Amino acid sequence: MFDNLRDGLRSALKKIVGASDINEEIIDSLCKDVQRALLQSDVNVRLVLTITKNLKERAIKEQPPKGLSRKDHIVTILYGELASMLGYSGDAITTIDKKSVDDDPGATRFFKPGKQNVVLMLGIQGSGKTTVTAKLARWLTRHGYRVGVVGADTWRPGALTQLKMNCAKINVEVYGEEDSKNAVGIAKHGLEHFKPQNLDIVIIDTAGRHKEEAGLLQEMNDMYKVVTPELVLLIIDGTIGQQAFAQAEAFHKAAPVGGIIITKLDGTAKGGGALAASAATGAKVMFIGTGERIDDLEQFSSTRFVGRLLGMGDIKALLEMAKGLETQADENQAKRVLSGKMTIEDFYAQMEQVGKMGFRNVIENMPGLSGMVKEDQLDAMQERMEKWRFIIQSMTGEEKKDPDIINESRRKRIARGSGTPEGEIRHMIQQYNNSKAMMKQSKGRQMQGLMRRFGLG
Repeated sequence: MFDNLRDGLRSALKKIVGASDINEEIIDSLCKDVQRALLQSDVNVRLVLTITKNLKERAIKEQPPKGLSRKDHIVTILYGELASMLGYSGDAITTIDKKSVDDDPGATRFFKPGKQNVVLMLGIQGSGKTTVTAKLARWLTRHGYRVGVVGADTWRPGALTQLKMNCAKINVEVYGEEDSKNAVGIAKHGLEHFKPQNLDIVIIDTAGRHKEEAGLLQEMNDMYKVVTPELVLLIIDGTIGQQAFAQAEAFHKAAPVGGIIITKLDGTAKGGGALAASAATGAKVMFIGTGERIDDLEQFSSTRFVGRLLGMGDIKALLEMAKGLETQADENQAKRVLSGKMTIEDFYAQMEQVGKMGFRNVIENMPGLSGMVKEDQLDAMQERMEKWRFIIQSMTGEEKKDPDIINESRRKRIARGSGTPEGEIRHMIQQYNNSKAMMKQSKGRQMQGLMRRFGLG
């Protein structure tokens, strides 16, 4: 995906990294290479000029923070400017709490527990909306949500059949009415049908339409008022490039768009234009389609995406996590951890910090590691970490300080409190003890050990 953009940006960075001295000539050359790479990816000319203007001014005037070389600082500036282009508001490196507000593209933050949440899917004809509806259902079920789907596309022949076939593969029920042309009525009946099933989310697929089709836009507005969705997702074809802005703007006026999904990004040169134009509307790009399979839907993060383009992983997120650990951790705790003398309370504190960031994000965004850990391994690692957190929360203060006192009766009590088998408690304590020694080893060996600790190495 975006091979030309990625190669162009990395080639530009090589000039900075390989330069013996950073001067205005080198910075000018970097800006020209960045301009060329972005324009070839169909990003708006005015936006490209703004990015490179900011890049040049900041690279020349700003002094690097303490401990950061000028080369690294220029890379960080480029990183932040590109992330800003794609909808991230803020510096490339900020606080963890601000990241959760400004750069959380996740649809899940719209959902309220204890009720049936509604997601309304909108898009132009041919954008791949029906296919994306099934992909989103798949993504949500894999993340633990109970999902139902309503097929309310009454215009395209075979739309309901296609939706049922795709959702049957993932065991998700689809409600539809073959002979009805009342899309608003179908949506209403579908919500009534699923209400007794105690689902978390109901996704409503609608007819594809065009920003110039007033009748269909009115139908969309009527449906929005009837179903009162928690989230409206607009599906945009990535091949239309900068035209995405006009499409998103027109739909947003008819029904407030909460997020955007961009499809067909697996091979188009206009993808950069679609991403930038969509972000310019103010609605976050939440997901991108990366292929034809039902699993080819990826949650989008501008900072992570830019990190991949530059071949660096999500540097911002990792630096934020390190900064948070540094400022929040007790100095004595840090000494104990680094010396291999940490207590189980220290172990728990580290897990809490990783939990704020998201264990999956830490592994996926590690430069050089994101492609090495398979999806099922990430799921297993996340699940195991959650179990360990519950186990530690169920221990008394005395047990946390000295886990050796945990006998059979204490283990049974902890198992009941945490909802985990006794064997998992034994395993966690054993791996906690092993991890003390591992803290003294090199980073590479730590990561290997991390995999082994979660039973995956």
